[in-house]
Amino acid sequence: MTTPPTARPAAPATPARDWRAPAAACTTVILWASAFVSIRSAGEAYSPGALALGRLLAGTLTLGVILLVRREGLPSRAAWPGIAGSGLLWFGLYMVVLNWAEQQVDAGTAAMIVNIGPILMALLGAKLLGEGLPRRLLTGMTVSFAGAVVVGLSMSGRGDSSALGVLLCLVAALSYAGGVVAQKPALRHGSPLQITTFGCLTGTVACLPFSGVLVSEAAAAPLPATLNMVYLGVFPTALAFTTWAYALARTTAGRMGATTYAVPAMVVLMSWLLLDEVPAPLTVTGGLLCLAGVAVSRTRARGRRTDGGPAVAEAGQVTGDRP
Repeated sequence: MTTPPTARPAAPATPARDWRAPAAACTTVILWASAFVSIRSAGEAYSPGALALGRLLAGTLTLGVILLVRREGLPSRAAWPGIAGSGLLWFGLYMVVLNWAEQQVDAGTAAMIVNIGPILMALLGAKLLGEGLPRRLLTGMTVSFAGAVVVGLSMSGRGDSSALGVLLCLVAALSYAGGVVAQKPALRHGSPLQITTFGCLTGTVACLPFSGVLVSEAAAAPLPATLNMVYLGVFPTALAFTTWAYALARTTAGRMGATTYAVPAMVVLMSWLLLDEVPAPLTVTGGLLCLAGVAVSRTRARGRRTDGGPAVAEAGQVTGDRP
């Protein structure tokens, strides 16, 4: 008499990776990079405040129509502190100050200083939101920031920077980081579309004092500059900020901040393809460092299997579910 073989327990199924959040983050990076190309045209005809208000008006109108079509309504009351914080800091203050700063310093200097923002974002997220600071994230951000510095040095002019411009860039970096950290808790109480729509509306209201300037400058501005301003509102603002919020709801502020280090590399590529600006070898090197750092920060560390079970993933990794 033979003993029947004992059936082995089935191996746990490996969950399929959800690519929606990474795809949303990539969409954000590409559209934000395209914004730098459009700002060059619109910024020649519009002052910083007027450009920010025109961009926000176009973004708010687009988001409002989508919100009405989808019938999502208002977010819960608990979301409004985060909406107000992100709207005032990120949609309002950041856009005006950055436009102003780029009139005071060259693009390379602005890129170097503003890219302090993702580092501040990770630190604030760890302090205020209880997010971890995994070693891979810190390593990747260090590599990417070094790349941003190299890109900035390669693009910096001589004698074009001012103390006011540097200060404005620092304010932009702080408002950028603060706005993202304020937005993160709000995403627990509303959809990405709701949080983005009402954050954009908050920024628009804050910029209404520039209405008179916008009207007068729009009357004299060439059509391409106005079309670029509308493009900034519809795509890098309405669409890109929504895909950003979607991805942010599914990962940490630190990791999303690290992802934005791909923007300088994309700007270099788009300037080459669309503006026929051939990048210097040092600029290409810096762009590649930015991308390498992003790749490191987005990878997952394999945990040790001590009990035969699945490895424990590193804290703060991107998942398909909300945290």
